[in-house]
Amino acid sequence: MRTRQVLILAAALLLPLTFVPAPAGAAEVGTSQTPAERAREIATALTKDPLYVDPTYAPGLPETMRAGVREKAKALGYPVYTIILPLSPSDGFQGKERNVLTLVMDAMRKPGLYVVVEGGGRFPWYETLDVPQLDEKKLSPARELALDDTEYDAGPTEVLTRFYELLAGPALPPAMRPETDRRTGPANYDHAGRSGGVIALGIVLAVLACLVALGLWIGLRRRSSGSSGSPRREKPFTIPPHVAATVAAERRRRLTRETSAELTTLGSDLAALPTVAGEGLRHQQLALDAHDAASRVLDSSRDLVDVVGAMVLLDQGRREYDIAQALAAGRKPVEVQPLCAFNPLHGRASGRPTQVDADGTTLTLPLCADCRRALKRGTAPASLRGEDGPYWHNDDLWARTFFGVLTDDLPNAVTRGDHHR
Repeated sequence: MRTRQVLILAAALLLPLTFVPAPAGAAEVGTSQTPAERAREIATALTKDPLYVDPTYAPGLPETMRAGVREKAKALGYPVYTIILPLSPSDGFQGKERNVLTLVMDAMRKPGLYVVVEGGGRFPWYETLDVPQLDEKKLSPARELALDDTEYDAGPTEVLTRFYELLAGPALPPAMRPETDRRTGPANYDHAGRSGGVIALGIVLAVLACLVALGLWIGLRRRSSGSSGSPRREKPFTIPPHVAATVAAERRRRLTRETSAELTTLGSDLAALPTVAGEGLRHQQLALDAHDAASRVLDSSRDLVDVVGAMVLLDQGRREYDIAQALAAGRKPVEVQPLCAFNPLHGRASGRPTQVDADGTTLTLPLCADCRRALKRGTAPASLRGEDGPYWHNDDLWARTFFGVLTDDLPNAVTRGDHHR
């Protein structure tokens, strides 16, 4: 059955070709492969190293960051194959993790836990093959807790390390539900059982009465202390400023490194783009403008918000490049969602743009699923932090345009120096 599914999937994915960056120093920039060929290449690499990192992300994921993933995966006692690679709707896998897993598992034909993460994100996808000790009841809670335990801008290796660490421990307990005593039922509930129930109920009521009395006594004591002018208040926990500064500096350093590496990659891709004309030439120029603006912002960045601005411009440049490349090859460009307006680090928007009403003004913003749900619940979304709360409280180019959502002139605005006004 799996072979038949793979054949159907391979036929569906055969039309688009994937661009695979060559290792550093190679003579060619990339080769065109079918999805099945790309999957076999990844499978071959996994037989040598169970952690596969696409060359695109290799500079941003040094060995020190990979070692933790390998260590925790090896401790599980069953084979674990981890894949970190870029995905987009225009690639051979159609940007879908499940396509990667299906084809790689068919190429490997080895039992184990297979995990794939889009290198720019943090959400691991998984499938298992002949690993009886694993099921969804163990995998799903471990994945969700791993995401909860790591920061929203954590890299893929951090989430994977925590995921494997949780899988090594006991299965996470299910939600507690009130249950009746399973040892007895209506058919054998006799007089002794009723007597025991009455006694147990009496004990519970007595304990509750004691707790209520104790609570009243403590409340009266605190009120008395408060009236004497010396209330006792516990100091809430706060992260020390120097620790918060260290965390913020590390986030900025990591994102700067990743954005700088992608800038170099996009620059090489633009230089290798075949000569185009007409609409393709226009998109090529837009990609060049966005690349130049991203480089300017990154070089003069003053805080994390500036670095995120460079990342947004770089993403815009990559999308324009993909359109120019498709037009040069005579293909229809694939439409790609922009990044989340409230926090581009959340990843791409989902669904249709969301209308947000505030003070008589209506904004139409692309939002990720989490931010959309937060607005629907009437709670504040997890916006990118600025100097004084959410970044859009500031008075700069990023706040005025929601990172370019409200303008189609973001690269030119950067060239004019508007981002530092």
